Amino acid sequence: MNPLYNAAIKLYAGAVRVASLSSVKARTMLKGQSETLQRLADFRRDYAPDGFDVWFHAASLGEFEQARPLIDRLKAENPDTKILVSFFSPSGYTVRCNYPGVAVVYLPFDSPSAVKSFLDLAKPRKAIFVKYEFWGNFLNELKRRGTDTYIISAIFRPGQLFFRKTGGSLFRSLLDKFDHLYVQDERSRLLLEGIGIKNVTVAGDTRFDRVTEIRANARELPEIDCFMASRPQTFTLVAGSSWPKDEEVYFGWLKAHGEVRALIAPHEFDTNRLCILRKSLGNKESMLLSDFKRVYADSPERAKEHAKSLRYLIIDCFGLLSSLYRYADAAYVGGGFGVSIHNINEAAVYGIPVVFGPRHKKFNEATDLIECGAAFCAHSKDETSQILDKLLTDSDFRKNAGTAADKYIRSNIGASDIILKDLFNIKQKHTPLND
Repeated sequence: MNPLYNAAIKLYAGAVRVASLSSVKARTMLKGQSETLQRLADFRRDYAPDGFDVWFHAASLGEFEQARPLIDRLKAENPDTKILVSFFSPSGYTVRCNYPGVAVVYLPFDSPSAVKSFLDLAKPRKAIFVKYEFWGNFLNELKRRGTDTYIISAIFRPGQLFFRKTGGSLFRSLLDKFDHLYVQDERSRLLLEGIGIKNVTVAGDTRFDRVTEIRANARELPEIDCFMASRPQTFTLVAGSSWPKDEEVYFGWLKAHGEVRALIAPHEFDTNRLCILRKSLGNKESMLLSDFKRVYADSPERAKEHAKSLRYLIIDCFGLLSSLYRYADAAYVGGGFGVSIHNINEAAVYGIPVVFGPRHKKFNEATDLIECGAAFCAHSKDETSQILDKLLTDSDFRKNAGTAADKYIRSNIGASDIILKDLFNIKQKHTPLND
């Protein structure tokens, strides 16, 4: 790879090592990377003695959810398929390191020596990268070895480095390393065609398939059912992947509307953050889900009676959010007042209106949902309150928004079908949502 690229990777790796002196996340990543080769060797011995049939690389948990429809259906169709999954971020690896039926490792830094060591051990016959993953040395080495290499659910925009006249040639050369690119939309295909990349299929985004599957298999949550049954006609807001900056814009509205209750799932939390949340909402009106579960385990009837005095249930565990949205009259999805919004399709699949902050430009579904009247972007605390007021007081408006959300999700199902048929000759039709 270009010496400047290799120097940049070396500097990046050095910066992470420096950051690890104070960052738990950076330390966790470096420790995981240090174990990758041994984990690969163990998996080769115990699971895939002849190498892996398919290697999926996902930067983090969100990208893994895009790969998951392919992984799950591959395993269902061909249980003996040997699958390797790699993550770059601890937020993906720590949640999915024990995903059943596959081998999971950290991806090492993209240096020439680390890449060769990784691929020598893994020996993948197909490599599938998800969305934004363009690691130069990995792509070059896969090409050199003749490994079939693809990218799925990719999305391209005019401002990206690939499309710059000055300095873009290095990055454009990475696209030549893919045997095929499966993109989300026609705009991406046209941009790629404009720089001579024609081995492209507009397949859509596999996240639509994933959220459809989640809805069809939503978890049973008896404690949440109990909480909801205590005040069955109450307007309920589910705030998912909530950050402190989000809470600054919607907490005021919640406090001003005593007739509203909320399920609040913070994106990250520790004991201190949970204490702050309860104090902000009022200790008498809020409760952690873990505490409510203990009351419920002792007596469901007592839990239901206790829930009558509660307005807020704070979700202090991971893995429930995608099933929680089914309880909502409307959803607020966090991240839009920080780096970027989280998964809004997880909420929209339940046919409910979705509200989020202004940082959403990288996600086609945000723009699409806004245009069809299913979602609403708020730029301030006052605008958030105005939108939520409208959703609370105008039932027809709320219903129409929810119907638009449902229709939009349904119309975008099927990306995994296209990819699985092309790459693995799997013709199973994606199961539609039940009405």
